[in-house]
Amino acid sequence: MKLDPVEVLVTYLRSLPDIPAGAPKGDMTEHVAGDTTVYLEHSGGYRLVRDSADRADIEYSVYSVDRKQCIDLAMTVREKLLEALPGRAVTGALVLDVEDIASPSYYPDESSREHMYGGEVAVFLTTA
Repeated sequence: MKLDPVEVLVTYLRSLPDIPAGAPKGDMTEHVAGDTTVYLEHSGGYRLVRDSADRADIEYSVYSVDRKQCIDLAMTVREKLLEALPGRAVTGALVLDVEDIASPSYYPDESSREHMYGGEVAVFLTTA
C-alpha cells in the first residue's frame, strides 16, 4: 500500500469546519510563529492483515499564542480523529479505526514562546 498517512489526515482535518482553515500541516516548514497550526508527523507503525492494511502512528502538535485556544483545538483534533474519522474514505484511503496512544500534553515551544499541546494516535487504514 502506497498511502501517505499524513496526507490523508491533513486532507481530512482541512475539510472540517471545526478546524481553522489552513491550520493542518504535514510539514513544519510551513509553520509561521504566531499562526495557529496543527502539525502532523508520522512517528511509526507497521503492516498488518496479510499486508493489506497499515497501522500508522501519528503525532499531532497544536501551536497557538493563546493557551486556551491551543488546548481546545488539540482536544477537538483528538475528538475528530477518534470519533469521526473511523469508517471514512479520504484521498484513496479507507480508515478502519483510530486508537488513542497519548492524550494531548503541554509542551510549550521554548524558541517561539508559543503554547503547544501534543498527542498521538494509531490510524488503521487500507486502500479504499
